[in-house]
Amino acid sequence: MYGANDLETQLVRTQKQEKSSTLVKCLMASAVVLSCAVAYVAVSNSQSGLQVGIQTSSRVNFVNTMPAMHRSPVHQRSPVQMRKTKAHSTIAPPATITETELTALTRAATEERGLAMDGVEAANSGHLGLPLGAAEIGAVLWGKSMTYNPEDPKWINRDRFVLSAGHGSMFIYSWLNLAGYDLPMDELKRFRQHHSMTPGHPEFPNSEHTTPGIESTTGPLGQGVSNAVGMAAAEKMAAATYNSPDHKIIDNHIFALAGDGCLQEGVAFEAAAFAAHEKLDNLIVLYDANDVTLDKMAEFTQSEDVITRYKAMGWDAVVVDGHDMEAVYTAIENAKSDNNGKPKLLMCRTIIGKGIDEVAGTNAAHGEAGVKFTSDSRAKLGLPEEKFYVSPETREFFKGRKDELKKSYDDWQATYTAWKAANPALATQLQDAIDRKTPSVEEMFAQIPARDPEVNEATRISGSTALNDIAAIFPDVISGSADLHGSNKNYIKAGGDFGGDEALGKAYTGRNVYYGIREHAMGAILNGFAYYGLNRPSGATFLVFADYMRSPVRVAALAELPVSYIWTHDSVGVGEDGPTHQPIEQVSSLRLIPNLDVMRPADPEETVGAYVATMERQTGPTALILTRQNVPNLKEIPVETRRNGVIKGGYIAKKETGDLKTIILASGSELSIAMDAAKELGEGVRVVSMPCMERFDRQPDSYKEEVLPTACRKRVAIEAGASAMWYKYTGLDGNVIGVDRFGFSAPGDIVFKELGFTSENVVNTVKSL
Repeated sequence: MYGANDLETQLVRTQKQEKSSTLVKCLMASAVVLSCAVAYVAVSNSQSGLQVGIQTSSRVNFVNTMPAMHRSPVHQRSPVQMRKTKAHSTIAPPATITETELTALTRAATEERGLAMDGVEAANSGHLGLPLGAAEIGAVLWGKSMTYNPEDPKWINRDRFVLSAGHGSMFIYSWLNLAGYDLPMDELKRFRQHHSMTPGHPEFPNSEHTTPGIESTTGPLGQGVSNAVGMAAAEKMAAATYNSPDHKIIDNHIFALAGDGCLQEGVAFEAAAFAAHEKLDNLIVLYDANDVTLDKMAEFTQSEDVITRYKAMGWDAVVVDGHDMEAVYTAIENAKSDNNGKPKLLMCRTIIGKGIDEVAGTNAAHGEAGVKFTSDSRAKLGLPEEKFYVSPETREFFKGRKDELKKSYDDWQATYTAWKAANPALATQLQDAIDRKTPSVEEMFAQIPARDPEVNEATRISGSTALNDIAAIFPDVISGSADLHGSNKNYIKAGGDFGGDEALGKAYTGRNVYYGIREHAMGAILNGFAYYGLNRPSGATFLVFADYMRSPVRVAALAELPVSYIWTHDSVGVGEDGPTHQPIEQVSSLRLIPNLDVMRPADPEETVGAYVATMERQTGPTALILTRQNVPNLKEIPVETRRNGVIKGGYIAKKETGDLKTIILASGSELSIAMDAAKELGEGVRVVSMPCMERFDRQPDSYKEEVLPTACRKRVAIEAGASAMWYKYTGLDGNVIGVDRFGFSAPGDIVFKELGFTSENVVNTVKSL
């Protein structure tokens, strides 16, 4: 069992040991003497740290620890001298790889290296280091350990694999091809080319790329491993929701391959802490530990003991020789079978760029520096001159693997059929989640009652009511907050709290996720839930802290994930908390992210429209921007007009009664100010509510012309945020009342008045045009 002794690391070795020749024994004896000498020097120099080795089937490879606890392999070209001692495994392998399998997997690993070399060479671009260094890990995953069906890449109970170190994308493309996915060799030959299925970094299937077997969009380091945490949480939720005592239909594992760069990113640490706290023991992270980053050897920037750090968080963590497939297989199978409430970190010691001797083990191997040596390297590996070569033996091996997996898949289908017959209501719920079945906008509105027109409240309060109405319609809707449920008002009542600690009242069926003060990880974990495909996730924090989440928000938009963000306390109206908590540029900057709908509703009915819009949208994320302060219920505008107007992004909130002379545009809390100003200005003034620019811009030209006639050039926009984005509607002849400075600490109504957010200022601005 993991964590069974006091070693700072646990090492996996295989049980088999072949007889050594007299010469080998002599050499080993010499190595021991040399090790003792090095150890003596190290002690004399007061160098400390754990010295460990991995003994494998017919050889001994040593893993070393630098004085500052970051381990560097002997093969690394580093000036630092370190001690070497052997350590014995404390874990017995639950299964073995046969000699026939080992031969086939070794051949496959070699050929994967060849495919990676050929792809990067053909593109004259890319990263060779990881695909060459982690080849044996890939062979074990696709050839032996993972459960999948290439013919049904969206099968709900498949294991998920995330290449967090997405720059090494030829790794996953090669293995998907070898494993039998519908990724033709011609697409590997078109690596990094326009409209290919093999873009520079893996992209989750979307309108641009539909590569089967890609489980998440990766490239920004740390995102993928954090997505994997979200997937693991989603699997726990699905298993708890749908499995029955008689039928287990969800029991897959989540694998992620990450490098030093991924684990250095803060988001990975945040997500790892969440994973341990919520006992996500279905998560297995393979850490490609090659002691290299792009700029320099990792020792220049990294000195912590990663194993100890992860153990301190509550992970099981072991060290294995990443090039010993028997050791890797043993570690993975132990991790899969040990349901002890701890996620698993397998620190795989590898040589980056292995197979190209001229750069292997150095930071030069990270990118394409080794391309000029590939011809000789391929020959040394025993590969033929033919590029993109895969042997008949490897094809035959993976055909057999595919047939073996198909039998397991068929057995699962039988269980699934029996489960559906025994649980018809749950079966319908699950199928609706898989299909993302969504009622029409009209049907959703019909299930949500009109709000009390006499109640004036903050849109975050309106949002709380709307969220619970939506949650009643969609059982797969989940919510969460970065320690701000009480302020964001986004708790699903009677939904329960998600997690693995029953003593705290948590359960994996809970629909409310507590992320802690981890906004960045929350964003990435939300993406993981969405990638898994059985939930409609949303997460909340203060709008001013949305900047902590920008990277995963951008990836969600790129990957076209239907994630919702609930960002409250939306403007200088926050008041007394002062400029550190008063958003200025946030709304406008979010509007710059392609494929992100940014919705800033004005009152309770517009808020209903905004929440319905998030459910309607299937091709990208939506940001809901909500107030802290109370706003008027704009009951003079019909309920249907407000709700349906939000769906279109913008609409006529108040139509002029005479000839159109002026248009006032507004969003959110400033709409009521615009309405008051229009009443004072008289009959020729139109008010346009613009809760979502992105939705409005997608409308037909005829509708946009109807709302904003080009003939009327006298326009004023008002929003309590940065002004620049509004000029596309007001034009050079118009004006914008916004905030292009930081706010200040005072009651919100005073801040609004001092910064010009009054009907009087709107009237004066209109008259000045």
